[in-house]
Amino acid sequence: MDVNDSSPHIDRIVAFLMSIGIEARPAALPEGTFLPGVKVAGGALVFDRARVWPGDLLHEAGHIAVTPAAERDALEGDVDTEGEAASNGEVEAIAWSFAAARHIGLPLELLFHPEGYRGRAQALLLSYRIGVYPGAYGLSRIGLTRTETDAAQQGGAPYPHMTRWLRE
Repeated sequence: MDVNDSSPHIDRIVAFLMSIGIEARPAALPEGTFLPGVKVAGGALVFDRARVWPGDLLHEAGHIAVTPAAERDALEGDVDTEGEAASNGEVEAIAWSFAAARHIGLPLELLFHPEGYRGRAQALLLSYRIGVYPGAYGLSRIGLTRTETDAAQQGGAPYPHMTRWLRE
């Protein structure tokens, strides 16, 4: 799929993000953003519709979503927070974006596209397709989903079903 043919997917993603409280607004962006056509500014997503890959937009939203609410407005630029705080890193953003993609019916090939995830997109796609979910435990630790065990004990559906989309 050509990024220029992705408008319907972008529209669905933006509608979903706005419905859960993540601001997403289009703007012309210069070259050199961490991911082509998308940046985080003041806790909001700013994206260049002509250059953004839909899955990258959703992935960056995952970083915003797993950041504690009190810290979200301060997010700027590259928000890969790996190692900064428990359950607040890259693997949780990937798990969040997978759950969101499933929720809105986004083809997984748009999330795990060939240029994404530093060459690991195909391995991640396979992992998630077979039900191995890196990052799901971290999402459960911050109250966004349930593990299989928690779902069996407490009732409700396990990941990739989300109980909440934004970290408190």
